[in-house]
Amino acid sequence: MRLIVARCEVHYAGRVSSMLPMSVRLIMLKSDGAVMVHSDAGGYKPENWMTPPTRITETVESIVVEKGSAAKLETIEIRLEEVISDSEHDMGPAARLEKDGVERDLQEALAAVPHTLGEGLSLVRREYPTPIGPVDLMCVDGDGYLAVEVKRVGTIDAVEQLTRYLEYIRGEHGMDGCRGMLVAEQIKPQAVTLARDRGMATAEVNLAALRGLREPELRLFDR
Repeated sequence: MRLIVARCEVHYAGRVSSMLPMSVRLIMLKSDGAVMVHSDAGGYKPENWMTPPTRITETVESIVVEKGSAAKLETIEIRLEEVISDSEHDMGPAARLEKDGVERDLQEALAAVPHTLGEGLSLVRREYPTPIGPVDLMCVDGDGYLAVEVKRVGTIDAVEQLTRYLEYIRGEHGMDGCRGMLVAEQIKPQAVTLARDRGMATAEVNLAALRGLREPELRLFDR
């Protein structure tokens, strides 16, 4: 990972256009091609970012990050006024995120009965790979593919995670219409609202019901 602290101005062009005025910022260039621009305020989220795959071009005066084809090109241009620090760090092999016991159990139970999430739904595979991590379940029905992310508690962060997964999946051949669904034992109201705004479905499930210990109790908020 490369970390650059610089006084810079950042211009984004793509789906919309935006500009961050000249200021000191932290630029993170990850080995997988992800690029993030942070300030020293605003919490953990970057002010601007681009997910891989990307193309990076550097000069003394700028770092230009591109993604997509000419028809759907996104660009971040970081105009450097002063580089304060520029360092690289070998992070070693990435340790895979381990789900807690409840999430693993929910994933396994849903994989056995995917139709509980929608009539005619069947499992394609568990742990469907993307460059930023695996989607828990990839399913399919008459309407196409459905990527399912499983959590113990569904939060806004879980919706953001599924959004990033869908960016990659929809770029694959024949997967451009892939839908998304967040499934959890409990889903926060804010997460339901955000998921609905992004065209995703949400479902609350009960692990004991999925295992057949009592009558199923499944509530779909939106689909």
